[in-house]
Amino acid sequence: MDRPRFRKAFLSPRFWPLWCGLGLLWLIVQLPYPALLWIGRALGALMYRVAGDRRRIAKRNLELCFPEKTAAERKRLLKENFASTGIAFFEMAMSWWWSRKRLATLAHVEGLEYLQQAQREGKGVILMALHFTTLEIGAALLGQQHTIDGMYREHKNPLFDYIQRQGRERHNLDSLAVEREDVRGMLKLLRSGRAIWYAPDQDYGAKQSIFVPLFGIQAATVTATSKFARLGKALVVPFTQERLADGSGYRLVIHAPLEGFPGETEEADCLRINQWIEGVLREHPEQYLWAHRRFKSRPPGEPKLYAKRV
Repeated sequence: MDRPRFRKAFLSPRFWPLWCGLGLLWLIVQLPYPALLWIGRALGALMYRVAGDRRRIAKRNLELCFPEKTAAERKRLLKENFASTGIAFFEMAMSWWWSRKRLATLAHVEGLEYLQQAQREGKGVILMALHFTTLEIGAALLGQQHTIDGMYREHKNPLFDYIQRQGRERHNLDSLAVEREDVRGMLKLLRSGRAIWYAPDQDYGAKQSIFVPLFGIQAATVTATSKFARLGKALVVPFTQERLADGSGYRLVIHAPLEGFPGETEEADCLRINQWIEGVLREHPEQYLWAHRRFKSRPPGEPKLYAKRV
């Protein structure tokens, strides 16, 4: 995918409201980090009240995944999740506009040696990540340490798409954006020894997935991780991230490559991935993107798990 380019059309009146919003956001993120955390939590509290559909989806997911918790515990977790989502809005802007030096003060990176070793050996890497609310800033912080290519879906608004891509790619000019549908391009990069961020934790439909348990529920799980690893001759390296509770920044952990992956069957691989996902989410459930209908696709004969209004 070509580098983002500014177009004169972005100055037309139809984009003025977005420019005003972006300008206000730029001003806000000049505030100190603790202030942004506070404002983000306040925004999350507002979103909890007004984003009814998103709240119902997240609430249902927590009911399905944490039945052992009481209703009161899940409600507290839901509110914390919305607070984390509110903070993520400003983290996105921080990743776009903060200086590299200022961002670097928030990074606590572990396991970078696994990526460096793979690079020395000329092996491609599938950096297996999850859709945490800290996704944007985590990618920015890691991108300052190592070249990571990313799967990308073009935004409908061309100005927002330009700002987002410009903000993402400035952290490492060697990084590339790969369109999600460009399978050949992704395999080519992996075979050439590149590292690509990839998250297999969402429901992309039953057609390209198989059903294996996640939190004890049959979940449509993409088989692409196995296929990419096999065809791209790549290592699968788990990657986790968390916003630290003490306000000191973010812990980014690159884990050791999965051994024996891909395995004998795609079903076994998908089950292994889901078991890893479940373990990670149990550690920091409040920071995950629960407002996604993860269990929308159902095996034949099984009832839907979300209400129609959702």
